[in-house]
Amino acid sequence: MRSCTATSSTQATSTQSCEPPPRESPNSIAADNRTCSMIDPHRISTGLDVFLDDPPPDVRGARLGLLMNQASRDRHLRLSCDAIAQRRLGRLTALFSPQHGLWGVEQANMIESPHSRYEPLDVPVYSLYAETRQPTAEMLEQVDVLLIDLQDVGTRVYTFAWTMCAALRACSQYGRPAIVLDRPNPIGGVVVEGPMLSEDHLSFVGGWPIPLRHGLTLGELARLYVAEAGLDVDLTVLPMRGWRRTMTWSDTGRQWIWPSPNMPTPTTAAVYPGMVLLEGTNLSEGRGTTRPFEICGAPWVDGLEWEQKLADIQGQPWRCLATRFQPTFDKWAGQVCAGVDLQLLDARRSMSVPLAVALISLAARTAPQHFRWLDPPYEYETIKAPIDILFGDSRLRQFVDSATGPPTLPEIEHLLQMNRAAWQQRCAPILLYS
Repeated sequence: MRSCTATSSTQATSTQSCEPPPRESPNSIAADNRTCSMIDPHRISTGLDVFLDDPPPDVRGARLGLLMNQASRDRHLRLSCDAIAQRRLGRLTALFSPQHGLWGVEQANMIESPHSRYEPLDVPVYSLYAETRQPTAEMLEQVDVLLIDLQDVGTRVYTFAWTMCAALRACSQYGRPAIVLDRPNPIGGVVVEGPMLSEDHLSFVGGWPIPLRHGLTLGELARLYVAEAGLDVDLTVLPMRGWRRTMTWSDTGRQWIWPSPNMPTPTTAAVYPGMVLLEGTNLSEGRGTTRPFEICGAPWVDGLEWEQKLADIQGQPWRCLATRFQPTFDKWAGQVCAGVDLQLLDARRSMSVPLAVALISLAARTAPQHFRWLDPPYEYETIKAPIDILFGDSRLRQFVDSATGPPTLPEIEHLLQMNRAAWQQRCAPILLYS
């Protein structure tokens, strides 16, 4: 690794430390005893805001590439490409878009976005969810520095992180420096949920062994990936100002701009770490409705039975209420589904992975004649079962298939266990926030 730095604006009161924070909670990466109520939310500045306020000297006059989408906006809600162009910070020569395209139009699972052009700036938009998922030498030919400004959601299977990592590999391969403009983890940087991704289940929905809910910002994840993968890349991360690990999205004072078609609200992001596992089953995860990942079910589900049986296992942060819905597309399109509506009671304590395991187990046990695991292909994986690459290994599928009765909470916790101390140790050198 040639270099990996974190730079703060000179206008900030102090430089962000890359050392691990002084306190840790048992199920966290790091946290201290100060609460986010001590922070003025209107002072939260993203890495893009910091970049616009105090740009690194290396970008002035440089040809800039920018990996972004419609959620990449500054404090005034300007698109990052427009804000950078208006400040005349170098010359934007190429834009790159992640899955779903520059405007978040395309749906998920190998529905690719075409290359296009951003007419207001008359620059090409190279899709990194097309025939290639990594910038090519030709795409980077007119780029001196690659900027990365994406809103992640804090879950391993969300593909923006792996598009970023692919871009960092390209920068390493073709000798381009990269600058990550950091943004909040909308579900906070304290709670971590297993399991850890096994190395033999790497895919486009999990490009490096990290937990399902990892607790990092995208900038921190970039630092971890570059360090552990040994990339020879000149990486700079511009940290946020004012963000703390204890914050969820409502604490930031920022507008939520949906980063993908089925991530309409911060609540969606909060339930996503667990509910995304339903993508590996024939249960509807609510795609094709106004509340994806917050409602789930199928035509053969008894929602009232689910509500009753989940009451003993769901815990305090959630309530599961019987509901019915009719997806307009995706699984069970046009059919009335019964299931449950997940009501988030406490975003700061939410842990959705155990609940999702209970939901899948309940579906398999109460309707074995209907429940199915989906077959590949899924997100360019053509051999392994989708549920295995989503979960991180085959243990959830084996757990459900071998069950002789309803799972207990201790059994679910055992399934999801991970070496938290080892994860904290891996993260300690790359953390940017306390």
